Amino acid sequence: MTAPVLDIRGATVHLGGREVLSDVDFRLRPGELVGLIGPNGAGKTTLLRAALGLVPLHRGAITVGDRTPRQAQGSLGYVPQRHEFAWDFPVTVEGAVATGRTHLTGPLRRRAARDREAVADALDRVGMTGLRARPVGELSGGQRQRVLVARALALRPGALLLDEPFTGIDVPTQELLSGLLAGLRDEGVAVLMTTHDLAAATALCDRLCLLNRTVVADGAPAALADTDIWLRTFGLDRAEQLLKTLGVTG
Repeated sequence: MTAPVLDIRGATVHLGGREVLSDVDFRLRPGELVGLIGPNGAGKTTLLRAALGLVPLHRGAITVGDRTPRQAQGSLGYVPQRHEFAWDFPVTVEGAVATGRTHLTGPLRRRAARDREAVADALDRVGMTGLRARPVGELSGGQRQRVLVARALALRPGALLLDEPFTGIDVPTQELLSGLLAGLRDEGVAVLMTTHDLAAATALCDRLCLLNRTVVADGAPAALADTDIWLRTFGLDRAEQLLKTLGVTG
C-alpha cells in the first residue's frame, strides 16, 4: 500500500482547557479525495490546523511524509475559510496568489521564473487569469474562493487541505472546484476537505471520515449507509433529527 502523505496517530488537542480532539487516527494517501464530515464544534478545522503545525498536540503524532508538520511547511496547500483572509488588503489577485509561495521564496526575495510560472498556472486552473490585475476587494464570493484555491495550488503541493470550500459560493464555482479537485486526485495529489455539503461529498469523495472529536467512522460513502453511524457522529438519537440536521426532507 502507498505510504501516506499525511499520517495522524492518536492526535489529541486541548484548546482553552478543553479537549477538542481525542485519539484521532487518520491517514491520507496520494490520489485520494477525502471528505471530513461532522457537526459544528467537532474539531474539523482544528484537525486541519494541527496537520499544518499551527495547533500543538497534547498527545499523539502527525507526520507529513517523513517530516513533522513544522518541517513540512510549504509542502501542504491550505485553503482556509474565506473570512480568514484580509480581503481589504490592497493587493491584486495575482499578488494574493503569489503569497502562497512565501514559504518557498521568503517574504522579501523577488519571484523567480518558476514562481511566476506556478502562479500563472494556478490562476489558469481556477479560471482567474483574466482577473489577475483586479484588486481582491472587488471580487465576488465565488471569485474569492477561486483565489484562495489558486493561492494553495501555487505551491504545487503533494496534498491539499480545504476548509469548507463549497460554502456560500455560486454554482459555476462549485462545478469548477468539483472538477478541479477530481482532476488533482487523478494527478496523484491527496485532497482532504471539510464540508457540510454531504450530497457533494458523497458524490465527489472516495472516502468520508466522520469526526466528532474522534473518528467515528472512515470508509467509502457506500460503506457508511448505517444510520446509527451518522446519529453518533452528529450526537443525535433519532433518524428524524438526523434527516432534519442534514437538510433531507420526506
